[in-house]
Amino acid sequence: MNILRWGLALLLAAFLIFMGMQKFGGPNPIFSYIAQSTGMALFEPGVRMLTGAMEITAALLLILPRTRLYGGLLTLVVLGGALAFHLSPFLGIVAPVAFSPDGGYVKSSMLFVMAVSFFVAALALVFVERLEKKPS
Repeated sequence: MNILRWGLALLLAAFLIFMGMQKFGGPNPIFSYIAQSTGMALFEPGVRMLTGAMEITAALLLILPRTRLYGGLLTLVVLGGALAFHLSPFLGIVAPVAFSPDGGYVKSSMLFVMAVSFFVAALALVFVERLEKKPS
């Protein structure tokens, strides 16, 4: 069970660090698209930066065994928010993954599939962590 806990934690942490670091590199097609489709400029860069900070924080919490459960729960919050936007009319399952040269967006369902997959992995980690923490 320990190998499973470490494997899930490190997999999720690597994913969150990768995705979180992208939020600090400049305009992001997803958040630009959401800001444009909702008419709320708050999403780019405000919500983008907040999301990146939450992803990095969750990754750090996942690495430490004492805080792993909290990291898993924060991961569920972040990915739950991502899934909610993917299922909303503001983003959709086929979402922008890059800016196209003509000023539009290149779209793919890849981010939705990744969000679902890693949400399930985070659920599994939280379940396993809760089993380990229960007194016998």
